[in-house]
Amino acid sequence: MSPLFAGIIGVIGFLILMVIRMPIAFSMAVVGFLGFSYLVSTEAALRVVAKDFYGMFSSYSLSVIPMFVWMGFLAFHTGVGSKLFSIAYKILGRLPGGLAIATQAACSVFGAVSGSSPATAATIGAISLPEMKKYQYSSALATASVASGGAIGIMIPPSVIFVLYGIATEQSIGRLFLAGILPGILLTISYITAILIVTTRNPKLGPAASIENLKNIPFSLMGLVDIFVIFVISLGGLFAGIFTPTEAGAVGVASVFIVSFYRKQLTSEAINRSLMDTTKTTAMIMFLIAGATIFGRFIAVSRIPFELASWSSNLPFPPFVIFIIILLIYFVLGCFIDSMALILLTIPIFYPVVVETLNYDPIWFGVMIVMVTTIGVITPPVGMNVYVIKGVAKDVPLEVIFSGIWPFFIAASISSLILLIFPQIATFLPNYLMP
Repeated sequence: MSPLFAGIIGVIGFLILMVIRMPIAFSMAVVGFLGFSYLVSTEAALRVVAKDFYGMFSSYSLSVIPMFVWMGFLAFHTGVGSKLFSIAYKILGRLPGGLAIATQAACSVFGAVSGSSPATAATIGAISLPEMKKYQYSSALATASVASGGAIGIMIPPSVIFVLYGIATEQSIGRLFLAGILPGILLTISYITAILIVTTRNPKLGPAASIENLKNIPFSLMGLVDIFVIFVISLGGLFAGIFTPTEAGAVGVASVFIVSFYRKQLTSEAINRSLMDTTKTTAMIMFLIAGATIFGRFIAVSRIPFELASWSSNLPFPPFVIFIIILLIYFVLGCFIDSMALILLTIPIFYPVVVETLNYDPIWFGVMIVMVTTIGVITPPVGMNVYVIKGVAKDVPLEVIFSGIWPFFIAASISSLILLIFPQIATFLPNYLMP
């Protein structure tokens, strides 16, 4: 059996294991081990497994992951999200669909602190959904706005997805964080625009809430000072080159500690829950990385990336069309595979094609695939954020949530198209601030 055919069989085997619900990390590790054993030797495969698992769990560069994950969960459990929604509600609640718009604003700011899509959706959803129900919002619009708003947390730094992409491709995490800022703002604006369009056409979907005195808005904005301080201290130091990514995460955790202690929101229960959630999430990510590394070694010796690069370079299409085909593959896979697993699984295959064969900017490519995966977390059949919101809004059927996703799906698709046509949106800040 040729290495290429063995690689194809391995990919099919991985998909079968995933369908029968074996954890993705173990599916990648098992297929990678068996495939490497077949193509090289069992002894070499055993050495690879031992080396990769030990290397992943002892890597200093990967210590950035628990730091930023802990920062997000600590902000979640100390009530930072509730304050954000309260501020956005006071400012935007008077608009048609204002509570849904406030949800997007709160998600974008909380995403800048947590970097986690599910955590953002769960935090803001638990606060905003009861308010939207109180003002008789459409269940589809209310739940879908929170699910889609949570996806912004993937794009706006500090994003765990960008950290994983940076580690897998050896790109600067600081540059990736900077590259995600403007696309994250673009995505937020597109979601807000979608809400305004649907509620203007049918005001019953999102009635305006009680009007807040305009004089109180400056006082409401003062509540954002805490978030601004956390963001500037941790990520500002990273962008300025004062901190390494791991140090920036640790400084961010310390900042959340200090702010929440000053606000009297830091409790032993919040610390314990944040540590427990951080441990579970970090372990999941580490196993994903180790499994993907083993699977990636098998894919490499099977020559799939090289054959794919050769095939794509010989296609009678310009590079731009080939790149769009790759993005469509990411979109389809994103509907079935978790975004973290998708990044780690596909980078060994598509990164050499896009960067080395098609000569596209690796930072822009990272932003593009993260933008596409934001669509995957709200589309069926997986739609992780939709299931998170289903857990918060237990009385809303799953099909109702998915039915409300379409305006946000269209908005995210348009944002992806804009970013595809104007890559400077992603590359401007990193090139200007970190040349």
